[in-house]
Amino acid sequence: MSPELISILVLVVVFVIATTRSVNMGALAFAAAFGVGTLVADMKTDEIFKGFPGSLFVVLVGVTFLFAIARANGTTDWLVHMAVRLVGGRIALMPWVMFAITGVLTAIGAVSPAAVAIVAPIAMGFAAKYRISPLLMGVMVVHGAQAGGFSPISIYGTIVNGIVAKEGLPGNEIVLFLASAVVNLLIAAVVFVVLGGLKLARQPVEAPALVRTGGGGGDGEEVEERVALTTPRIATLAGLAALVVAALVFDLDVGLAAITVAVLLSVVWPEQSKQAITQITWPTVLLICGILTYVGVLQAMGTITWAGNSVAGVGAPLLAALLICYIGAIVSAFASSVGIMGALIPLAVPFLLQGDVSAVGLIAALAVSATVVDVSPFSTNGALVLAGAQDVDRDKFFKQLMAYGGIMVAAAPPLVWLALVVPGIW
Repeated sequence: MSPELISILVLVVVFVIATTRSVNMGALAFAAAFGVGTLVADMKTDEIFKGFPGSLFVVLVGVTFLFAIARANGTTDWLVHMAVRLVGGRIALMPWVMFAITGVLTAIGAVSPAAVAIVAPIAMGFAAKYRISPLLMGVMVVHGAQAGGFSPISIYGTIVNGIVAKEGLPGNEIVLFLASAVVNLLIAAVVFVVLGGLKLARQPVEAPALVRTGGGGGDGEEVEERVALTTPRIATLAGLAALVVAALVFDLDVGLAAITVAVLLSVVWPEQSKQAITQITWPTVLLICGILTYVGVLQAMGTITWAGNSVAGVGAPLLAALLICYIGAIVSAFASSVGIMGALIPLAVPFLLQGDVSAVGLIAALAVSATVVDVSPFSTNGALVLAGAQDVDRDKFFKQLMAYGGIMVAAAPPLVWLALVVPGIW
């Protein structure tokens, strides 16, 4: 049995044990990375640790810490209240507002995880307050980010178009952008209906006045405390604005920027910081970092390249194109979407240059397949949604995200393949 096949089978075993024995999958994955890396791939410890997602660790800790402070001092309550006022109390519009915001952010150049890191905690807080399905809200945020993710001036769009140009393949920036935008919009519409979005239109909204004073009335004082702007809340809002500017304008690391803002707030209001530090979702951090460390081992030992080369040897062009989309979806659910596209597009160059399959159609199909699955809890975007969820059974929500990600992995590649590759008109 080849080392590459062994590494894949071990990953399957990790999933089976985690789901049947309720063991943290991240801890299992760290053990698997150590075992496979040293015993099968003859890797040194330092090589194994190269797969540890240090930047994602900082993002998860920094963002959850900052928004835990925002929850502790009531800033998120204030933001949710203002959002209700913005949509005129029509709660059913809020998932679409979050979809649109993240879509615009990525379309104008924000990295998808940065946009999700900014929007998801607010969106998930809103979902908790107004009893909206957290899965619905989280999915809308992520699909919104991917809907704008391949605009000609976006990060994903410029990277993929650059790879296509470098490899000498025909490309079409508009087809790439519209393919992602339309597919994600359609998926969001279906999810909105299936997960109860239409029922939200009939849901009564209890939106108190912005400031309500009352002498001896306890209710009045409680409302005022929840929605009025206090000094800590003003400082937190300023910090969140600074985070947006740092990430989107100056292209600074969103995790480090979030931790910096959180530390500054902690210095001034240490009591709120003590409360917030306990709300960092450490089990989620362990889970995501463990899985991605193991995926790093798979990449280092050549398992991903091995799978891609195996597909390239398939005789039937259309079948090979479908398998390439499936590999992009499966691997991207656990790793960097852009990294996977950057690996698979060059691997497919000899196959695409034969002219049996439309290069424009396959590249668009691969791009959509590799990003529409990013709601998986093992991807950066899905991990941020999981980390930002409030008042939920986290294990149950994790399984919901994993199931939804599995549906996307299974269904998206053949659908985009049928729409973009089989017709051969792009």
